[in-house]
Amino acid sequence: MTPALDLAIEVRDVTIAYGGMVAVDRVSFEVRKGEFVCLLGPSGCGKSTLLNAIAGFERPSWGEVLVDGAEVAGPGPDRGVVFQQPHLFPWKSVRANVAHGPRMMGASRAEARATADRLIDIVGLTRFAGALPHTLSGGMQQRVAIARALAGEPGILLMDEPFGALDAQTRALMQENLLRVRARVGATIVFVTHDIEEAILLADRVLVMSAGPGRILRDIKVELPRPRSVEQSLEPDFVALRRECLELIRQQSAKAFEAA
Repeated sequence: MTPALDLAIEVRDVTIAYGGMVAVDRVSFEVRKGEFVCLLGPSGCGKSTLLNAIAGFERPSWGEVLVDGAEVAGPGPDRGVVFQQPHLFPWKSVRANVAHGPRMMGASRAEARATADRLIDIVGLTRFAGALPHTLSGGMQQRVAIARALAGEPGILLMDEPFGALDAQTRALMQENLLRVRARVGATIVFVTHDIEEAILLADRVLVMSAGPGRILRDIKVELPRPRSVEQSLEPDFVALRRECLELIRQQSAKAFEAA
């Protein structure tokens, strides 16, 4: 068992139900500090619901979620969240969007600006610090959203299919950019995706979930060397992991289709 001091997140026998429908059923897992874990599964399997419970947006019907040993009672600055859509303030510049969180937490204008500029540099948008969101591409807007989520210096970054709305080429660039950002900031990351290659490329572990109600079918350790790039998707070890995940997802997707 992992020592408690090494754990960032503990999900203990969590069930989440809405009325008579169970979305997540008796899920348990742990995430070490600094670890990158992907929740992978077919649509409707409860991935986002589970992530929302870690974020504090959902309360488990049964069981508990702990962050740094304390039960999650609601959202908090120790957890940054990135959604599929960036949801930036359209009237604020890139810098002002990223500085917003630190300002709300009591940082001075100069401190918030310094934090924003550091993170804008990390995500590669220094030339666009003064730009408004509508002038940026979708991928660039999502990079701003990642910088904004990191601005409060959270120990945990929760990401709900953040690249799902992007075209394939931009998505690949964003995946590699996220790996570079993660290497620099060292945050613990829980990342929701239904894309098998994305999960294997990014994660230290992939938790494959069943079709609804969501359960953890398999906890797969990804031991591919880092730094990683999309070119690794052609290597034998990557292909073997993809095959293993694909078979599990195919079985679950078939079950979901038959039950519909």
